[in-house]
Amino acid sequence: MDLDFWKNKTVFLTGHTGFKGAWLSFWLHKLGATVIGYALAPNSSQSLYKDLKLDKKINSVFSDISDLRCLQQEIDIARPEIIFHMAAQPLVQHSFRHPYETFKTNLLGTVSLLEAVRHCSSVRAVVVVTTDKCYQNNDWSRPFRENDRLGGDDPYSSSKACAELATNAFYKSFFSLGSNNKNTCAIASARAGNVIGGGDWAEDRLIPDLIRAIGSDKKLKLRNPRAIRPWQFVLEPLRGYLMLAQNLCQNGDKFSGGWNFGPPDNESRSVEWVVNQVYEALGISGKWEMSGGKHFKEMQMLRLDISKAKQELSWEPMFSLAESIKYTTDWYACHLSGGDLYQITREQIDFYEEFIN
Repeated sequence: MDLDFWKNKTVFLTGHTGFKGAWLSFWLHKLGATVIGYALAPNSSQSLYKDLKLDKKINSVFSDISDLRCLQQEIDIARPEIIFHMAAQPLVQHSFRHPYETFKTNLLGTVSLLEAVRHCSSVRAVVVVTTDKCYQNNDWSRPFRENDRLGGDDPYSSSKACAELATNAFYKSFFSLGSNNKNTCAIASARAGNVIGGGDWAEDRLIPDLIRAIGSDKKLKLRNPRAIRPWQFVLEPLRGYLMLAQNLCQNGDKFSGGWNFGPPDNESRSVEWVVNQVYEALGISGKWEMSGGKHFKEMQMLRLDISKAKQELSWEPMFSLAESIKYTTDWYACHLSGGDLYQITREQIDFYEEFIN
């Protein structure tokens, strides 16, 4: 990974007030990039955006990603070279309660972004961040590859598969070498596994729910403790996004298309295993119980084949799952003790940079 590549680059990042978006904004600023963030306003209570003082580091626009007129105007003003599209409704359970909002944000928001890019000549690379859940999951025993069928039986997964299809359609129609278009922008999608790390406060996510259970002295409730997922520390896929964007800028069409970013296949673990490891790392004798009521059907197995990223991007995970859990729990332990969250985030990025180089 060429950290110097990002110095003085102008980067437009949608979803910068979210969990991964805040980490990436902070990292890009640290690398010397000029970052323009476009997202809904941060949560009024707990927010990594606020913890990292991003309002003083980057230029922020608070607006809806599906508002094409506003988005087009802000991209035209920023004249970015690189765009990371991370704005999303990212929660499966929320998508059942609010399916229209989910499709509007995840599909129409992606279409709005790509339509705005189509009319901005400064943009050379776009990374559209989707999810490992964009694949049609039939509980296969093998990991998903990038050319597997897209799909999804819940509104969230389906909306992300739709965003993938829209990205491919725009790329083939308006940006690829075979589209008879003068655009020089290269576009790719990034599909990451279950991302863990400090500063995630979303509802119905495993580790945030666990931390809240500790804070309220309640038992953690689990829907599907035996489900196996591809867990990874937040900086791992973000490094993949950065490497992908750099290669899109330098090599264009060669790196367009879909890319998986996840842990080695033998590092995928069950929900119950991760919970027990987090409690142990925190030094807490935590307990959990099955949550009552009806829940959406969840597949037991979800794993990603990362061979393409390893072979063509020279990207592979640097942390084991045990190390990923350690750095995640270190961050939340700092939170629980009232420590300096800005400082620990900066230290974890500094260490990660030294580790990869």
